[in-house]
Amino acid sequence: MPEYPTAIGTSTTDTISLLGHDLAGELLGQISFGELAYWLATKRRPTPGQLRVFEAVLVSLADHGFTPTAIAARLTYYSAPDSLQGAIAAGLLGGGSRFLGVTEDTGQWLHRVVEPLGDTSGYGTEEWDAVALEALGATKAAGAKVPGLGHPVHKNGDPRTPVIIRIAEEAGVKGPHLELFEAVGRVHPQVVGRTLPLNGAGVAGAALADAGLPVDLLRGFALLARTAGLIGHLAEERENPIGPTVYGEVDRNAVYTPPAEASSKED
Repeated sequence: MPEYPTAIGTSTTDTISLLGHDLAGELLGQISFGELAYWLATKRRPTPGQLRVFEAVLVSLADHGFTPTAIAARLTYYSAPDSLQGAIAAGLLGGGSRFLGVTEDTGQWLHRVVEPLGDTSGYGTEEWDAVALEALGATKAAGAKVPGLGHPVHKNGDPRTPVIIRIAEEAGVKGPHLELFEAVGRVHPQVVGRTLPLNGAGVAGAALADAGLPVDLLRGFALLARTAGLIGHLAEERENPIGPTVYGEVDRNAVYTPPAEASSKED
């Protein structure tokens, strides 16, 4: 018979094994969901500091009000109240380059800069600022956007950013990704010509990378966090719905515009 190897989980008639441990006898009631999520992704248990940062980031990304992801979930639930999973999926599908996906984009951008540097333990503010200036300049020259900069609401500073950095410092997990991210915050006006806040999704990516999470999976953790927020929105939608109002407002105010006229307006 063919074999399909996995280090995640298996089961028999009487047992369930997860990560090489007996689920019922060794894990239930013994570890938190955050620790399990970290363990599943990395195949190693987090240190207490890594776990603290990881769970703080999950909390920071759980909800941000009536974002497009939350509205999509609520409208889908209004359209198909028999499909809770469809409503959650609709919200998660909106996690991209403008919302939630910034966590992964920032982590990857920072990692591409940090990885070739090697040992940065002796770097101070001056060295990190120089690295940030070079990376920002290269990104600008390529016509690309620096992820993690700017926020549509928190123009004067994202309140999550300093708290996550402080938690990483207290937990002994602050590393090169957060150091570079802070340097970007200090020097970017010299390159982009204006001052922008370091946003919460970006600092989340930097913190998760320093906490040892794979940078190619960071969007998954943002979606994991937002799933909890979407469940909250759907629970509220059941009791105090806004879906009918949003749908009605858009539908009643829709105005037919001939295609030629629409094109000229876009131009």
